[in-house]
Amino acid sequence: MESQSYANHARFVPLYHYVLAGALFLTLIGSGVNLYQSLGDHQRLYSASLILVLSLCLFGTALFARIFALKAQDRAIRAEENLRHYVLTGKLLDPRLNTRQVIGLRFASDEELVSLAERAAKESLSEDEIKRAVKSWRADTYRA
Repeated sequence: MESQSYANHARFVPLYHYVLAGALFLTLIGSGVNLYQSLGDHQRLYSASLILVLSLCLFGTALFARIFALKAQDRAIRAEENLRHYVLTGKLLDPRLNTRQVIGLRFASDEELVSLAERAAKESLSEDEIKRAVKSWRADTYRA
């Protein structure tokens, strides 16, 4: 496996991000077209409405499943980085750091974590700016 860096750290799962999302999107469009074509036909209207509602539910389920998993991961990363900072300094992370900043800090090596965390809090660096400032990349291969 190629070593992780800023350039290649984003994770895409083709079956989820492209195939499933594309299929759900096309199903949603198709069910909308089906409902539109059924507007004059009272025999098909109920079925077409139900198909559209079910398509919306499936689309929402896939979206929320991803959002909920990422939220749980964000909480775990915040706890892990708080512990790592505590081990290195004897203090918790600066409370001015938001979750997105802490997520960016997870890629910093132990040697640069403390100074980069202080800089991020002081200068209100964005997650992307923090990632770009990392000199010695610490790979995170367990992310969802």
